[in-house]
Parts: sequence; structure tokens; C-alpha cells
Amino acid sequence: MNENVFRVKLPRRSHAMPGLILAGDVGGTKTWLGLFAPDRPRPTAVETRRYPTLEFDALAPIVTRFLEQSGASDRIAAACIGVAGPVHHNVAALTHVPWVVDGAELGAQLGLDSAWLLNDLVATAHAVATLADTELACLQPGVPDDDGSAALIAPGTALGEALLHRVDGRMRPAPSEGGHTDFAPRTPRELELVRTRIASHGRIALEDVVSGRGLLNLFSFTHQSQRCQAGLEAGDPPNTPLPAAISRAAMANRCAACVETLDLFVSALGAAAGNLALRSMATAGVYIGGGIAPDILPCLQSDRFLEAFRDKGPMRPLVERTPVSVILRSDAALLGAAAYALDRLRE
Repeated sequence: MNENVFRVKLPRRSHAMPGLILAGDVGGTKTWLGLFAPDRPRPTAVETRRYPTLEFDALAPIVTRFLEQSGASDRIAAACIGVAGPVHHNVAALTHVPWVVDGAELGAQLGLDSAWLLNDLVATAHAVATLADTELACLQPGVPDDDGSAALIAPGTALGEALLHRVDGRMRPAPSEGGHTDFAPRTPRELELVRTRIASHGRIALEDVVSGRGLLNLFSFTHQSQRCQAGLEAGDPPNTPLPAAISRAAMANRCAACVETLDLFVSALGAAAGNLALRSMATAGVYIGGGIAPDILPCLQSDRFLEAFRDKGPMRPLVERTPVSVILRSDAALLGAAAYALDRLRE
């Protein structure tokens, strides 16, 4: 089984040393677990590991394996797991993974009084305030409003959104299932895409375009029956990282249809981010997370993305003043889950 491991030397625990935080980020492709020391201003990663999500039939076996490998079962003070799906009363039925995760059951398994579930985008949102400038890439500096709210959009395997409301001087993340809203076409080519998708599937959601799966849908749409000049095949095995291969082929200009695929994706992401900025009045900034954005950063720094973001009619001046940044830190959801747990422990 493939595992990506990060570890730092953990000092022997004294009676005065606080326990560790178990944090998690459960996505449709990978599950990332980590142990964090409860440091301020943000928790410090001690050890992290990634596991292929669908090689397990539940979260508990992954947690068990991670704790066996880390040898830190008796050092955990609290747990917080970000999951790709809506969370109700600390229970989540994951949207694209056939699991139900119960925070209370997880806490009982770990012998903890404190175990929380968060939507994965809410977890990422909890990391935003802790990020350093070097962990962000600015797409539009705008005019940040220090008293305003912010928003987060994150294309990965699927698409997530979260809101960051300014309350009593602090950012308070709130969940959203905006990725499942309807896709709004803006151009004749996008209208053609919608007609094609509706004919075959009956509906087109935003994440059917702006996500890893969306890249696959766009790839099929732009190639139709023609052969990919980069040698990519839409029917490649599911474990093949085809969305990343499409992006690389497009950025290297190895296939005209792949170039159009990525152009459509970038434009749709820009428009969706601009729509989110308006819906949330994100005058403090819009953040773009997920695994795709850092890999296509040069494309997001292009006029194509920003023009789609700004093309909001009479609201153009408002979105032009809105700061836009890409989150470069790949484990932001993991960090945010740990930060949330630390805040709850300090309450």
C-alpha cells in the first residue's frame, strides 16, 4: 500500500507535556492523518501519513493503522477530522465515499472525551488565519478589508466551498455545499457543454466542471471522438492521475484539445470564485484551496482567470477590490483540523 510519511523526532513525554492532537483530512482520493503538538500561534506537525481512501472500508481501520505506525496512541488529547461531506451533529455521510463517520464513535474508540468532525473545507478555512505569506500565492492584491469576511473555494477530486464570517474580530468558518449547485454557463462554448451534459446526465453541477472529475468531463467534451495528441485516454484506470496529466499536457501545449480543456476549467473556476465573492461579500479575500490550483498556478495568474473573476457587470469594481490568493500548503485541511481542536481545548 502506498503511504506518504512525514515525521519529526518526538521528545519523550513528561507529565507536564500536553497531549498531541490527532487531525485528519478524509477525501475521495486520499486520507491524510497527522499528529500535532499543541503549539501557538499554530499547531506543529509531528508526524503525518497519507493513505488511499478507497483501499479501506471505513475510517476506523485507517486511524488504527496510523496509531500503530506512529506509536502515539497514549499521547492523544483530542481528535478532529475533516471529511468530504456535510456534517450534522458530529456525524457525516461522505459524499463520494461509501462511509458514515461518527465523531462520538471515533472518540470512544480512541478513549477521548473530545473528537470532532468538520466539513473538509471548514477545516481548511480554520487554517487560513494561520497561513504565512510564503504559503500563499497572490492572484489579485485588491484592497483588503480588515473588518470584512472571506471565502474559500477548493477544486480537488470534487469541489468544496466554505465561508469565513467576521464575528467579534475573528474569522468564523461556516460550511457550504456550493460545489453541488448548478453550473452557470457564460459563453457559447459553455452553453454547448451544458447541452451535451444535460442530454447525457440530466443535470450539470458546478463540480461537474470545476474539479478533478470536471477536468475529465471537459476532456471528453473537447476531444469528442478525436484522438488526444498527448496520448491520454479518458478511459484510463481510475488510479491513473488523469486530471493532472491533462493539465500538464495543456501547459506544455502538447494537445490543442487539452489546452481548451484547461482554458475552460480556468475560466469556470474564475467565474465561480467571483460568484462566491459576491454571495459572501468576501471583502477580506477569496482563497483558492484544493490540490489542483497550485499545480496550474501559472494559468490562474493569467488574464483568463482574472477576467472571469471580475466579469460581474455593475459589481466589477467590488470584485476588483477583492484580494484573491491560492493556498500553496497542501496539508491546509489537516492543519486547520488541528487548529480547531486546539481552540476547543483552550475554551
